[in-house]
Order: sequence, then structure tokens, then C-alpha cells
Amino acid sequence: MARSARFSPAPRRLPSARWLVPPLFLVLLLAGFLLAGQLRLLPDLSNPFTTETKDRTGPAVLKSLRDMSRYEGASGTFQVVVDLEKDAKFLPDAVRGSRTLFIGTGSVGAYVDLGGLGKEAVTVTEDREGATVRLPHARLEKPALDVERSYAVMKERGLLDRLGDLFSDNPGDEREVHKLAVGRIGEAAKESGLTARAERNTEDMLENLLRSLGFERVTVSFGEPGGRG
Repeated sequence: MARSARFSPAPRRLPSARWLVPPLFLVLLLAGFLLAGQLRLLPDLSNPFTTETKDRTGPAVLKSLRDMSRYEGASGTFQVVVDLEKDAKFLPDAVRGSRTLFIGTGSVGAYVDLGGLGKEAVTVTEDREGATVRLPHARLEKPALDVERSYAVMKERGLLDRLGDLFSDNPGDEREVHKLAVGRIGEAAKESGLTARAERNTEDMLENLLRSLGFERVTVSFGEPGGRG
């Protein structure tokens, strides 16, 4: 009786290793280059994933010119803590509301305006040894907020406010707290005696100037006729 031949299935061929090595080699090579770039081993090879900053800001444009005819006799630096809170009437703070704690630092100058003085503002005696100068009272300049030294300590915002920031052109806008800080600094400057100090310093400056010109008796007054203010 003839025996039937037994056939065994042909063994499955595994993918050739030459198809696996190149992708793995490329991955390792790329990782090596990136690592070398981070470790400064290849100084001439720049990291292809770094960002490049390009400044396309145009030049500043001159809008106006103004002659300065004032003497700044004093200047003060002030700091204020602005605590601004906004609440919704029928919603909890976690849903709608905000609170900002802001430290504002700014300066205010005090000056005497010399641009509007007429001939009657200065009187010289017949012997030319005495001089009287009448000036307007000192004024305060507008407060200038120092943005480099001003900062927000705390910002708390409700869920609806945070969602609104996603559709806002200026999320986290701090113009309101800046305005409040400038206002408080201006109020503090009015109570600080800066104008009185500026007048004393202006008086000392003019006395020294006129004495150097040969005047022995010098009188400086503020707010009298002949001076504006």
C-alpha cells in the first residue's frame, strides 16, 4: 500500500533586517544631532526647532514739538496699592467677578513756569544792587507711572470672566488699575508739599544766579502781580 506523502507548510519568511535598520538608524541619528546641539558639541549646527525673533517695528514718528520754559524744582516718587474688586449682584465670585491687587509706582514733578513772564516780573533798583523777581506759584506735572516697577500681586477671575478673555483682544487688561494708581499718586503728590519745595529750590537757584551777576540784594516772591498763576 503506497504511503501518502506528508507535506509540511513552508516556513514564514521574516522581514529582512535591512528594512528595519535604516528607520531606526535615522531616528537615532536625529536624536544624536539634537542632543549634540543642546550640549554644544556641534557649535556650527543650529537647532532646527528653535524660534527666531524678528523685530519689524518701524521708527518713531515725531508728532509735535514744544519749547520747554519751566524749571523743575522738585520731584517725588510714590507707591500705592490698588485693590480693585468687581462683583456680580446675583452670581458667586467663582462664576462672575474679579479682584486685582496691584502695586503702582510712579513719579510727579513740580515746576515753575517761566515762559509767560513779562518785563514787570523783574525789578532792579536804581543802584543796580538789588533785584526783585515775581514768579507764578509752582505747579504739579501729570503723574507718570513706572511700568517697570509696577506689577500685579494677585488676579482672581470668575469662570465667565476667564471665558470672556478668550474672545477679548486684550485679555488681562490692566488699564483700569493703572488709571486708579495714577489718580492716587496724583492725590498724594498734592498733599506732599512738592510745590512748596519746588518754590524754595527755584528761589535758591535764582538767588545764586543773580548774586553771581553782581546783585547783592535778591528777593523772589510767588503769586504776586507780574507773574502768571
